[in-house]
Amino acid sequence: MAEAADFQGTPSPARRWLRRTGALFAGAPLLAGLMQLPAAAPAQAAGSDTVSVALDSLSPSAPSDGDTLTVSGTVTNNAKQAVTDAHVDLRMGSLLGTRSEIDTAARHSDDLQSSLGTEVGGKYTEDFDSLGPGVAEHFSISVPVDKLDLGQDGVYQFGVSLSGKTSAQQWDQVLGIQRTFLPWQSSEADTKTKTTYLWPLISTVHVTAKTGAGELQTPVFQNDDLAKEISPGGRLAQMLALGKDLDVTWVIDPDLLASVDAMTRSYRIQGAGGTTTAGTHQAVAKQFLADLQDAVTDKEVVALPFADPDLASLAHNGTSVTGSLSHLKDATDVATTTVKTVLHVTPNTDFAWPVNGAVDPSIIKVATSAGADKVIARSDSLQETGGLTYTPSAARPIGGGTTAVVADARLSTAFEGDLTQADSSTLAVQQFLAQSLALNTQTDKQRSIVVAPQRMPSASQAQAMATAITALQDSNWSQSQDLAAAAKAKPDPGATTKIPSSSAYPSSLRKQELPRTAFEQIARTQDKLDNFQVILTDESRVVTPFGRAINREMSTSWRGSGSEADSFRTSVESWLDDLISQVQLIDKSETKLSGRSATIPVTVQNNLVQGVDHLVLRLTSTMPTRLEIGGNPYYEQPVAVSGGHSQSVKFSTSANANGRVEVTAQLYTVDGQKYGAPVKFDVKVTEVTPTVMLVIGGGVLLLVLAGFRMYTQRKRAAARRAEEDDGPDEAGEDTPDAPGAPETPVASEAESSGDTEDTDGPGNPAAHGDRLQEESVARSRADDPEQPSDPTPDTAPESADPSETGERVDR
Repeated sequence: MAEAADFQGTPSPARRWLRRTGALFAGAPLLAGLMQLPAAAPAQAAGSDTVSVALDSLSPSAPSDGDTLTVSGTVTNNAKQAVTDAHVDLRMGSLLGTRSEIDTAARHSDDLQSSLGTEVGGKYTEDFDSLGPGVAEHFSISVPVDKLDLGQDGVYQFGVSLSGKTSAQQWDQVLGIQRTFLPWQSSEADTKTKTTYLWPLISTVHVTAKTGAGELQTPVFQNDDLAKEISPGGRLAQMLALGKDLDVTWVIDPDLLASVDAMTRSYRIQGAGGTTTAGTHQAVAKQFLADLQDAVTDKEVVALPFADPDLASLAHNGTSVTGSLSHLKDATDVATTTVKTVLHVTPNTDFAWPVNGAVDPSIIKVATSAGADKVIARSDSLQETGGLTYTPSAARPIGGGTTAVVADARLSTAFEGDLTQADSSTLAVQQFLAQSLALNTQTDKQRSIVVAPQRMPSASQAQAMATAITALQDSNWSQSQDLAAAAKAKPDPGATTKIPSSSAYPSSLRKQELPRTAFEQIARTQDKLDNFQVILTDESRVVTPFGRAINREMSTSWRGSGSEADSFRTSVESWLDDLISQVQLIDKSETKLSGRSATIPVTVQNNLVQGVDHLVLRLTSTMPTRLEIGGNPYYEQPVAVSGGHSQSVKFSTSANANGRVEVTAQLYTVDGQKYGAPVKFDVKVTEVTPTVMLVIGGGVLLLVLAGFRMYTQRKRAAARRAEEDDGPDEAGEDTPDAPGAPETPVASEAESSGDTEDTDGPGNPAAHGDRLQEESVARSRADDPEQPSDPTPDTAPESADPSETGERVDR
């Protein structure tokens, strides 16, 4: 009770007498009770948990002259004994001179050991005869502000307490209290703070890399969560409804716009086992975009890079992976196009926003690498070291043409707690307004202050933010300003411009970053995409959805969800692998070649919807000395296959020797990169050699000569028979015994008939001719050059010399 002297106002004489009397009567029992308590226990510690006071609303949040303050809330008896003669009082505390004092007071808002303040008293109380155990009672008290004895402008402590008696302590005492802050600016301030409040419209990743095979490429969503967020009552729907009436700078992730825009048409929801179901929230999506277009008309819109990439993760873990920074540039380039297309406004893309405004030199370097020249930092990262007695303006030149826009940490973090309960929300609003007014009273210099809240406020947090912004816009000490104007404001010469070192980066944030392995997987997926798009006749059908999916893999929204991020990256790469495998070579079984030359077909299959081109099919022989392809060890042919078709590519081959040869078929892109898996198969060469053909030809010639011989023999025999038939008539003219007549041998019957067998005797002309023909053929075969593919003879060539040991000879 002696602590009341620390507060403004003096209790009435009657109340002072009652307090003294109560203290005298209570002295002896209290002393006896203290003898039984632990020495360290404070006198009123038991009462701190007896009754809880919830301050559900305070209106107006920042009153001015002539206003009436209405305070409402709930008191709850948490003890096992009833509270009698209970009454709710309003209490005015002292004027808080600094922002640090506000912080300290907020940490002890329900502490009975701290200053209780002065009761407003009079009729501005609410009484309860009895407050039973576990019972909660609502209260509402209205008081004109001129009854609060407010003095100079500034921030005052303001409390609501419940006093009463218990069966154990039969005297009037404060059993519970809840303190807050009452900002008091009775009239327009001579110098107003220019305040910029960022209103973020950002969500998590919803769209996969998959699209339907049709002409419209129906997108596939991971789930239906986005529909819940944009439906009436959903988080984003409330953000939109609240923000349209506020003078704020909209900070939008273009991925959210693209995702909602995709929902306005046919879309599907991914299910278990690869199944999908049709999405049904087209009307909700159309209404959300229509309302958003109206809300941002004539308002400043700042577009983040597509999918809000995690700049700190990229700076700390991604820059060492080739190509990672190119994704940030791509995400920045597509941001403007997306916002223009969906919202029909031109956004500002000059700002980069690292997580929680935490910066170090590497983050600044990455953040500005894609064209942004302004980085939204926060004052708990870029801390003041110059000993300023006031909060400086947000803009700070940090070198290289880059401006750090330093958001105020206290104001930016004011609504990060659980604000689902009305009392928590009210306390957050009052503390925010108190900090804002305390900042304004620090100096007569006009300053530009930026508030950058959490990226994805909950619905309750957004409602508290909107309440605070509305009160701030109606206040006497603040005026609204766009972010671009804040960035251009004249910097305070004493404000720090030194970027903290990498070691100063918060470890709690570093633990949530995407690891290096994530960027390595992203790079691998990009390499596959680059190789794949070369062969497509309509590359936009693949490059666009996969390019945006890769941007989503780097999203800041994955912080705290490492396993989900890993699963998403794996699904993107797997789906790309599936598409790549739709263009492939058909497996071949063993191929047999008969003859020195033949054609080998290889089939390319394209199961994609679109055609493929700019492919080269190479067929390679592993034994070119035995089997040549196109006159070389390998041969290439261009390939173009329509969607859903197959094409056979034929290769000319020449065999030089018999045997089995392994052949490899491999697809390549026109720039020489392998495409897909190779197909290997065996070619069995069964070549017919020139020597064999000569032998066959010789045999045919012998058959012809034999037929001719038989024909001539029969003709001669017929002539002899004709002579014999004419013999008796001529015999009568010649006398057998006449001198000089030669002896004529008589042919045998067999000989005259022409049926006698041929012999090798010199007297047989036909046999002699046959032997000459065979010798001619033999000489021809001997003189014929040996072919490379001729098999090794089973025997050595004939020779009149004696046989060597082990040598095989013809017999």
